[in-house]
Amino acid sequence: MQDGAQSAGAGRRLKALVVDDNDVNRMLIAAMLKGVGCDVDLVENGQKAVDAAAAADYDVIFMDVSMPVMDGMEATRHIRAPGARNARTRIVAVTAHAMVGDKERFLASGMDSYISKPFRKTELQAAVEAAGKPATAGTSD
Repeated sequence: MQDGAQSAGAGRRLKALVVDDNDVNRMLIAAMLKGVGCDVDLVENGQKAVDAAAAADYDVIFMDVSMPVMDGMEATRHIRAPGARNARTRIVAVTAHAMVGDKERFLASGMDSYISKPFRKTELQAAVEAAGKPATAGTSD
């Protein structure tokens, strides 16, 4: 998206929530997302992600998996609850877990796709572009 992240046909910038317990990771992801034209909110754990998702609309949520208070998979289950404000928002796992079967566990928890750390800006940009399309939980990009 060369002219900024735009919602399909809506003429507005996409809004992203970045959830990571590491300050440096949050800031790095936020900088990359702002670089592709997203508005970004930041929180440091899964409970705060659930609270943020209940209070504001997001086009995409970048969710760390291993965090204190509430991990990313549990937060995803809460955000995906029937009737929740962001129940159909695209959720992307962003994690250092890259063992066989990890990706499948994340998708089974309701996340839409998976990016392994360390990641590249192009991977985040592809996830943002996919957020302009209808999300289907458990489908991989």
